[in-house]
Amino acid sequence: MVVLFYFLYSILWILAWLPLEVLYVISYFLYFLVYYVVRYRLNVVRNNLKNSFPEMTDKERLRIEKDYYLHFADLFFETVKLMHISDAEIKKRMHFTNPELLYNICQNNSAVVMLGHYGNWEWIPSIFIDAKGFVAGELYRPLNNKYFDGFFLKLRQRFGTFNIPKNDALRAVVNFKREKKNFALGFIADQTPSRSNLHYWTNFLHQDTPFLNGPERIAQKNGYAVIYFDVQKVKRGYYTCDLILLTDNAKDTKENEITDKYVELFEKTLRRNPAYWLWSHKRWKHKRSEVVEVTKTNC
Repeated sequence: MVVLFYFLYSILWILAWLPLEVLYVISYFLYFLVYYVVRYRLNVVRNNLKNSFPEMTDKERLRIEKDYYLHFADLFFETVKLMHISDAEIKKRMHFTNPELLYNICQNNSAVVMLGHYGNWEWIPSIFIDAKGFVAGELYRPLNNKYFDGFFLKLRQRFGTFNIPKNDALRAVVNFKREKKNFALGFIADQTPSRSNLHYWTNFLHQDTPFLNGPERIAQKNGYAVIYFDVQKVKRGYYTCDLILLTDNAKDTKENEITDKYVELFEKTLRRNPAYWLWSHKRWKHKRSEVVEVTKTNC
């Protein structure tokens, strides 16, 4: 496994030196392999699209499907490019329209940042290149393979963010508070909750869907601001992100108000151009009936 990792790492290290325009040419070959040969999770993607957009024709959904797999291939190379990309180039390609919203808030308070697996979430931490006076962290799910986990951690720390295992979120908040540091903590909040965390359900893309409400609970308990990152893909290799303030003090909000607003905004983001969400993810693998089963098991 060690030999295989370093062999693959060497290939990726060399590829990352190539301009993105060259990598996008190679991406067409990866797209063909993943979509037409391997057919990676094709049934999952088709089922997700059919249930999410019943109003669309088969032809419309097929167009989204193909666009998604090409974007999926591009995303792989855009992530690899993080190994060598310069600050100047990432700023040109990942444009934040109003980063001062986050910068100003974090001078006097801390902020919970909510986004989704849309566009290129691996480039989002580049917003912290010019940040001063506060620290930034993002939650992630550790990989089982320690070598690849370390590889992705290195990429995600490229712009100076702390990477915090998802189960250590509360511990990280306590540590930041103890050190009297203001911070921005990012949550990719569209992830499927574990079976033991099916606490909050709502309608999302015509389907009964569980969402994590941990970001809201952390923000409400501590009176943090909450900001939504609204991402758009402008064209291949170029993204914009608008920062939308949900609240400057979560203690002033009602229960589920923040999570409801996040779901509403994220669905708007997704519907604007559906191809750039992570459709191969088994987002609806849990059913509300499981909540009853878990409750009975714990009784």
